[in-house]
Amino acid sequence: MQRWPVVLFLAWVCLLFFAGIGLFMSGFLLTRIELASSSSCSDPLVPPPWERQSLPPGSCWAPQRFSKAVLIIIDALHFEFARFDPAKVSPLPYENKLGVLYQLATSQPRHARLYRFRADPPTATMQRIKGLTTGSLPTFIDVGSNFASYAIQEDNLLAQLVQNGRRVVFMGDDTWEGLFPKKFFRSYFFPSFNVKDLHTVDDGILQHLYPTVDSGEWDVLIAHFLGVDHCGHKHGPDHPEMAKKLTQMNEMLRSLVDHLGNDTLLLVAGDHGMTETGDHGGDSEKEVNAALFVYSRTPLFGSGPPEEPETIPQVNLVPTVALLLGVPIPYSNIGEVMAELFSGDGDTVSAALQQLSVYHINAKQVDRFLQSYSLVAQDLPAEQLQHLQELFSSAVEEHTQLLAQVQGTMLVPPELESRLGGLIGRFQRYLREARAVCTQSWARFHPLAGRILTLFLSQLPPFSVPWYAVISWILAASQFFYSTGHQPIFPAIHWNAAFVGFHLDHSTNFLPAVLVGANTFASHILFAVGCPLLLLWPFVCEMSSSQKKKPKKESREELQEVEEHMMEMRLRESPEKFSTALLRLGLKYLFVLGAQLLACVCAAMILRRHLMVWKVFAPKFLFESLGFVVSSICLLLGISLVMRVDCAVSTWFSQLRLR
Repeated sequence: MQRWPVVLFLAWVCLLFFAGIGLFMSGFLLTRIELASSSSCSDPLVPPPWERQSLPPGSCWAPQRFSKAVLIIIDALHFEFARFDPAKVSPLPYENKLGVLYQLATSQPRHARLYRFRADPPTATMQRIKGLTTGSLPTFIDVGSNFASYAIQEDNLLAQLVQNGRRVVFMGDDTWEGLFPKKFFRSYFFPSFNVKDLHTVDDGILQHLYPTVDSGEWDVLIAHFLGVDHCGHKHGPDHPEMAKKLTQMNEMLRSLVDHLGNDTLLLVAGDHGMTETGDHGGDSEKEVNAALFVYSRTPLFGSGPPEEPETIPQVNLVPTVALLLGVPIPYSNIGEVMAELFSGDGDTVSAALQQLSVYHINAKQVDRFLQSYSLVAQDLPAEQLQHLQELFSSAVEEHTQLLAQVQGTMLVPPELESRLGGLIGRFQRYLREARAVCTQSWARFHPLAGRILTLFLSQLPPFSVPWYAVISWILAASQFFYSTGHQPIFPAIHWNAAFVGFHLDHSTNFLPAVLVGANTFASHILFAVGCPLLLLWPFVCEMSSSQKKKPKKESREELQEVEEHMMEMRLRESPEKFSTALLRLGLKYLFVLGAQLLACVCAAMILRRHLMVWKVFAPKFLFESLGFVVSSICLLLGISLVMRVDCAVSTWFSQLRLR
C-alpha cells in the first residue's frame, strides 16, 4: 500500500465525522450573533408628534404607567396549573389549585387577566431567563458573548432598569446570580441544583418576600420559585406533592396581593411547562405552554377578558414591561408590546392612539435591530428583510399622515377611527412577521439531527486490531486534560494562557485564540501527534516476552539473529505492512474517539430535557467535538510526519544498498 493514500483515506474518514458533528450541532446547538449595542433614553425613538406634552419624570420613550413591578416566576408553571375550572368535581392534583388567580380575574375583570405564555425552545431555565429579559431568542452559542462566564452581555431589561436608576431586588434561583452579576440592589440567592429539594428555595423566598415588599426599598422585585419544577422532576405533575406545592403558591399570591400598592404591577409567570413525566427542555406542546397572569389595583384593560385566554410569546413581556415602567426597550428585542395594557381609562379613540404610540415605538426599535443585525450577519434571508422593510416603511408613512389629520381635532371622524385600527393591525403584522423570520433562522430545534449522527456513528465498521493500547492512550489523554486543571465548561477555560510570555496586550485576537486553544487542548494535541508511536508497542511486548523465553546458554550469534528478526525494523523491510499498520492504527484511533463522541451525543439527546443540559451536558458535547476535531487534525499531522521520516529512511537505505 502506498503512503499518501493512507493519509487521504484517513482525512476522508475525518471529514465524515466532521459532517456528522456539524449535522448534530445544526439542530442542537443553536447560534446567532450577539450585538453589543444597547438602548438609551437619548435614542431617536420619541413619542409621535401628536403628543406635544413632555414625558413625565422617570419616563423614557413612553409615559410611565407604573412606578413599581413585582415579577413572580413559578418555575415550570404550565398553563393548566394556572387555569381554574369550577365545573370540575374531581380535579387532578395539578388542577384548580391556583384559585386566587380565578377569583381576581372574575371579580376584577379590568384589573386582572390570564394568558397562555408560549415559550420558545429550548425550554431550559437558563435559556428562558435570557428570553424573558432580552426579548430575543436565546441560543446555546451567542457568538460574541463572554465564554468566561454565563453572564448575559446582551442588552436586557435588568440592565435598562439599573441604567435608569431603578432598584432591582431579587430572591430565589441562584442561576440569576451568574446571568446578572452585580445588577441587584439587594439579593437573596438559594441553591437550585438539587432537584430533589422541594422547599429550600421557596421557603427562603417566603422568609424575605413580604418584609421586602413592605419596606418599599425597591422598584422592581423578582422572586423565582423552584418548588413546582423540582416536584415535577421528582414526582411528576400528577402527584399529591404537586397539589401541596401549588397550594403553597396560591397562598403566597393571596397574601402578596394584599401587600401591593396602587402603583404596582404584578406579573406571575412560568418560564416553561412540563411533560407528563415532569421534564422539560424540548419543543413539545406541554413544554412550551406556560402561564402568565397580570394584575394591578388600578384598571389595566379597557374591556373584559376574551372567552378563551389569549396566547402570547414570552418575548412580548420585555417591551411591555419596559414601556410600562418608563425605560427603553432592550436593543435586541423582537417581542411585540401587549398593547391592551396601555389602553388607560379614556374613550376608544384615546385608547387606540395610546396603543398606536407604543406600537410605533416598538416597530422602530425592532426595525433598528434588524438593520443593525443584517450588517454583521447573513443568516436572515435578504428577500424577507426587504419585505419587512417595505411593511415598516409603509406603516410609518401612513402613521405620519394619520396623526397629521388627527392632531388638533376635537372629534375624530368614524373613517379615521377605523384607519387607526387598521394601522395598529399593520404594525402588529410587521412585528409578528419580523419575529417569525428570526425564529426560522435562530430557533430550529431538531434533536432528530442527533439521531442521524448516532446512526451514522453506529454503522462504522469495527477493525480487527488490538484495542487495549489505543484505549489506554486515549484515556491517558483525558486524564492529562483534567489533571492540568481543565474542565469541559466555559468558565474553566484558562484565559490567562493568552498572555503567557507577553508583557503587553495583543494587537489581534488570532494569537490569543491560538494560545488559549493550545493550552486547553494540549493533551489532545500531544497524544494525537504521538499516536504513531503506538506502532512500536507490539514489538516492545514481543521483545519482552522473547527475552523471558530465551535459554540461558544461547550462542551470541543466535541471539543476534533473533534480535534482527525482532523490533520495528521489520516494518522497514516491508513498507506495505508499515503503511497498512499506520492506516489501521489511524482508523482505530478515530473509531475510539468517535465512540467517545457518540457517548456525548447520546447523553445530550437523552438528557435534552434535563435541568442542567445547557450548563453541563451541552458544554461537554461542545468540548468533546472540538477535542475530536483537534485530535483528528493532529493525528493526520503525526502520521504524515512519520511517513515523511519513513521516506527519508527509505532513501537512505537505497543509497546504502547502492554502495
